[in-house]
Amino acid sequence: MEIIGIDIILMYIFKFIGAILVFIIGKIVAKFITSLVKKSLEKSKSDITLVKFITDLVYFGLLVLVVISALGVLGVNTTSFVAIIGVAGLAVGLALQQNFSNFGAGVIILFLRPFKVGDFVEAGGAIGIVETIGIFNTTFKTGDNKIVIVPNSNILGGNIVNYSKEPIRRIDLVIGVGYEDDLKLVKSTLEEILNKHEKVLKDPDASVALAELADSSVNFNVRPWVKSEDYWSVRSELLENIKLTFDEQNISIPYPQMDIHMDKVS
Repeated sequence: MEIIGIDIILMYIFKFIGAILVFIIGKIVAKFITSLVKKSLEKSKSDITLVKFITDLVYFGLLVLVVISALGVLGVNTTSFVAIIGVAGLAVGLALQQNFSNFGAGVIILFLRPFKVGDFVEAGGAIGIVETIGIFNTTFKTGDNKIVIVPNSNILGGNIVNYSKEPIRRIDLVIGVGYEDDLKLVKSTLEEILNKHEKVLKDPDASVALAELADSSVNFNVRPWVKSEDYWSVRSELLENIKLTFDEQNISIPYPQMDIHMDKVS
């Protein structure tokens, strides 16, 4: 009886030692695989938030497998253990369905990079500078200094307009003048205003062209190119310069009006 008892004790000691070895070796292997994944993602220049999230997820998943393997060596019935984890995972998944939708959208945004931190973007019903790109939501700072937090699924489910993606942008202005004004003078004046502005790019060329003979005005399309960061300041300065120069040149800027003729009934 004593020999049988010693054999059982020794068996459990060996199982315990084996489980410890499986856990230690498995943990080392998990860290090694995680480091390989991290280096691979860093080489592909993935977003740092995505790199951290994926590496943590890989390590946690591998660690769960290592723990299950160690419990198996110890003699624990891992089949029921895995089933419990599966059921718990399903329950959590159903409860956090919307969060997982935001998570999936966040991963896609971080992979595809339609915008980055610091870009001026219109997406998900918000417009402003991107402050942070998280796994579940993205934070914008608006022009009047408000913080807007938008779920990533809302962003990916609609149009994304990135005003900072390209280094240059075109300003589109429609300038109306009166029918009695000299069109050649108007066109040369607009071209001169554009040529004098130091922030208007020479390449691509700015364009001034007659666009429309409207009801109360003759409209010109004025389309200069500027650096993206200069867009709003140059736009405002051009409008101011056009108004002041037109006043000096006696060029009229008409506004919609209606003439009413009244017949006197005797």
